[in-house]
Amino acid sequence: MMYSIKMRCSKGGPHEEGGKHISGAERILREDEIEDELINVYRRAITHERGKPDFINLKIEKIDEDEIIYKKRLNIKEHHVESKEEGLDLAKKLLISNAISEESAEKTIQSLQDLEESMHGAMLIDKDTGKRIDDKGIKGVRVTGIASADIAEYQESLKKDGREGLHLEEALILASKIASCKGIVAELCWSDDPSYVIGYVGTKDNYERIPILKEEGNPIGGRAFFVDTNQLNDNYTLDDLIDYLEKQVVLIE
Repeated sequence: MMYSIKMRCSKGGPHEEGGKHISGAERILREDEIEDELINVYRRAITHERGKPDFINLKIEKIDEDEIIYKKRLNIKEHHVESKEEGLDLAKKLLISNAISEESAEKTIQSLQDLEESMHGAMLIDKDTGKRIDDKGIKGVRVTGIASADIAEYQESLKKDGREGLHLEEALILASKIASCKGIVAELCWSDDPSYVIGYVGTKDNYERIPILKEEGNPIGGRAFFVDTNQLNDNYTLDDLIDYLEKQVVLIE
């Protein structure tokens, strides 16, 4: 029997009432693993560098195992840059090389840089025009229902490659689900954790890790998914795409 554990925490009240987002986490676990992991996600909430929350929401849901699907993990590709400017320029080049128009890449990078607060989820962008195609505002599209199919094996694999760290561990799994979504061609993301300046471009096959995409100390992060709108039609709509991201349970192998 499998369960989803979701944690989100904020300062100044719940997110829905304007509280400042501090941290969030999701785990998909067997019943006998829940108790220990609840302690872990609680500790994560109260020790986060973005501040100590005054609102913590924990949600546990049973998962219908027949509805779980399995997808492959992206390959990690490491890049080297010396500055944020070099990192953003590299991100643009990677996006363009993955069928994103130059206009769309430039507009989206600027939109993420112009954010006055971190989005709770991602903006959906037309890969050709650069126009935002979702209507979710600062909330964005939140990707949930995601975990490694074998967390111990996954962590050991990263450790062998010298790539330990919670940020990478979680981001790679998340990016792998996003890449598996029909209609999404690429992703651009950097964290809202002030001390974490690494970001990435996600493609259908690769997790392109860029060591600097923002200034250290910047508490604003952003995420954008580039959509090939030519793949949307009456049989596969934008709502279907969003439902997959927000509701479909996916385990990454």
